[in-house]
Amino acid sequence: MDPFSETLAQVTKALAQTGIRYAIGGSVASSAHGIWRSTMDIDLVAAIRPDQAETLAAALGPDWYADPQMIRTAIQAGQSFNVIQKRLAYKVDIFPAKEEFHAAQLERAEVVLLGVGKVPCAVTSAEDILLAKLHWYRAGGEGSDRQWSDIVGLITANVSLDVDYLQFWAARLGVSGLLEKARETARTE
Repeated sequence: MDPFSETLAQVTKALAQTGIRYAIGGSVASSAHGIWRSTMDIDLVAAIRPDQAETLAAALGPDWYADPQMIRTAIQAGQSFNVIQKRLAYKVDIFPAKEEFHAAQLERAEVVLLGVGKVPCAVTSAEDILLAKLHWYRAGGEGSDRQWSDIVGLITANVSLDVDYLQFWAARLGVSGLLEKARETARTE
């Protein structure tokens, strides 16, 4: 199995064993929805509690760098943390589900076969990865051409997006203007 698929299979198996709901996001999710971009890490949102840190680290096993104390501290602070597949040199960034939008992402996640190994994974919907990328683009000062390209590409590649859902969450996330700008840019390209 290729390193990406093997990493996905291991981390999703560990999450399933510990009963932690997750949804793959970031570039992997946007690639799954038609905007391919290479990446050396995997982002996911997870409904993980501090008391699950030790169990997750144990489920990942010795091939992984997963420090339970660091994981617990990050979750308690509402911050992301990472675990690393040491042999394959793949990093997984885990964002604890702490906001209402994270709950929506988990609820709407779709099982998609990812990687050469066709690993079944819960992946954020096209609408949710679009909204997340708009949020990251705004938080990053609206200067990333790569993020903007992903945003416009997602709109172009997914013609049947749920516009009502997008507008509802864009307003709540404070990115309504960016969503409209991106939709206009997609129409003119």
